[in-house]
Amino acid sequence: MGLTALQVHGQALGAKRVGEYRGATSAACFSDPQQEFGTLRRDCGVYDLGFREKISLTGADRQRWLNGMVTNNIRDLAVGRGAYAFLLNPQGRILGDLYVYNRGESILVDTDADQLEKMIATFDHYIIMDDVVMTKLGEHMTSLGVAGPNSRAVLQASGVQIPDMQPLEIVAPKCDCDCGCLECSVVRGEDSSRESYEIWIAPHDVLKLWQALRAAGAKAVGWEALELDRIVSGIPRYGVDLRERDLPQETGQDRALNFSKGCYVGQEIVERIRSRGAVHRRFSGFLLDGAVEIAAGAKIVSGEKEVGEITSAASVMVDGRQRTAALGYIRREAGTPGREVTIGGSQAVIVQLPVSDELLLGEKVGIKRQTA
Repeated sequence: MGLTALQVHGQALGAKRVGEYRGATSAACFSDPQQEFGTLRRDCGVYDLGFREKISLTGADRQRWLNGMVTNNIRDLAVGRGAYAFLLNPQGRILGDLYVYNRGESILVDTDADQLEKMIATFDHYIIMDDVVMTKLGEHMTSLGVAGPNSRAVLQASGVQIPDMQPLEIVAPKCDCDCGCLECSVVRGEDSSRESYEIWIAPHDVLKLWQALRAAGAKAVGWEALELDRIVSGIPRYGVDLRERDLPQETGQDRALNFSKGCYVGQEIVERIRSRGAVHRRFSGFLLDGAVEIAAGAKIVSGEKEVGEITSAASVMVDGRQRTAALGYIRREAGTPGREVTIGGSQAVIVQLPVSDELLLGEKVGIKRQTA
């Protein structure tokens, strides 16, 4: 996998470990993943988002055409705003996930690098007589992330001045920073309860921006900590938690679905599931006391009956307390939050997503790991 635009400057970054993540090679950690996870929750971390790839859609039919391709409402997406959506096959199975942003004269599609070629091939298959032109932006745009309660203060200290922003809103900030870039765009993160931002910038300016944010107080964070934060936050990852065999309503990502937008590829199946009122299984969160190794595919057992499987798991240390958070699918009738289940020989409790700080910081989850 290729290096991200930031990771090209590897020696200047000082990463402790480097590895492949979501289709690109980037810094895995700079100090300790648990410390970096804490930075994202309590301070301000800056991290490479070069594993995200962007596609520009231009042409007179771009908005109408894309609205007929994905599960969310793109037709009515205002300029400067974004939305999360799925790309489905005609059988309603998930081919990929993406963010879509209306940039006025173009639409920008943002997805993981390991989804890029499949997504482009699927788009190309459905562009027939439509006035739509796709352009990969990898040579022209990369991005950094800034997250944590001190994020806005760090941006301001670095010279990046932003107004109050709504989730998935894009602005062109007023910049008086030392990085010297000609222009950049700032996107507010999707979770309104947390401070997080993406900064889209030309690849040749990304190192200067990284250094300016570090000088302003942001701490370097690698993708290992991002993965811990993703799992605790209950955010599914395509290829891991979201697979082609999964149906949209099983994933619990209602934010990706719009039921009044009209026809799109796979819409008939999605509507049929909605009209029936339920799915047989649901994406859920699980919490265990202590550090427990749980492999993807581990079975979830209730009583003596297998009721689901785990897709992701991570052990995190929060204020000296060790917890293991996991994500997976469980049968609807067994998936009540608060219910105890067994995962790989250890007891777990089903929890609402995202996993709350109260549970992470509590004296105990209410369960104990089974011992031989």
